[in-house]
Amino acid sequence: MDNEMSYGEDYKAIPATSIGSGVGVSVLPDLFCYTVQIVNVCLFGDEESNDFVLIDAGMPNSAEEIIKMTEDRYGVNSRPRAIILTHGHFDHVGAILELINYWDVPVYAHELEIPYLTGKKSYPKPDPSVEGGLIAKFSGLFPNEPINITGHVKALPENNSVPHMPGFRWVHTPGHTAGHVSFFREKDRVLIAGDAFVTVKQDALYKVFTQEIEISGPPRYLTPDWEAARRSVEQLAKLKPSIVVTGHGQPVSGEELTKGLKKLVDNFETVAIPDYGKYLN
Repeated sequence: MDNEMSYGEDYKAIPATSIGSGVGVSVLPDLFCYTVQIVNVCLFGDEESNDFVLIDAGMPNSAEEIIKMTEDRYGVNSRPRAIILTHGHFDHVGAILELINYWDVPVYAHELEIPYLTGKKSYPKPDPSVEGGLIAKFSGLFPNEPINITGHVKALPENNSVPHMPGFRWVHTPGHTAGHVSFFREKDRVLIAGDAFVTVKQDALYKVFTQEIEISGPPRYLTPDWEAARRSVEQLAKLKPSIVVTGHGQPVSGEELTKGLKKLVDNFETVAIPDYGKYLN
């Protein structure tokens, strides 16, 4: 492995899973969502083509599973043109070193996220004291030290285009992290939202395991800026998405999405923001 690349000193596997783990869903002909334990990764690109990208990089120790999923869809020895990150939390970059080494592809992230991907800054620590369920209580055990992929990560283009994802633009959606981004395509209003909002109550162990659909704010235990998170959700709702894939939970579309997102925006204070926790003003 390249000497310059490393995971944080607290990097480790997390034994959390869901009934969706190992399941892939063709959301659209050119968008495939796959669940690794409790987090989603996406493949964008027509199944008949070798021109595709991977969005986010899964949980720790999931590289072999992600490579197999990719080859099942695009053929043996296929590789993406790039890995594009919504953000750099451990469950979205868990396999990234192995994937960079195996595929030799660049990584793109928002410029504000790059210090957390080049060993310079640690994210604010998860908050196990936050109002929420069992996953929130155990969040203090999650890896939080910065990874270092210096030389392999580039800033997303300033013009909001997304490399190798024609028709998509990136939308800066901070709150969960400073450089969090979502991806939106106007022609069919598909939204890849990352953790700006999610479709499962991510702090509750039972709901995560069963993947019960519930349009919720970003994961409470790892969201330090709730006012920015609120503005990001409002910004995404104004796009009037017809289909959404989030970092956690099942893809949602149609009336279920429209009503759920409106409810989240209208009731953000009670639905999303916890009653207590160290990141509340």
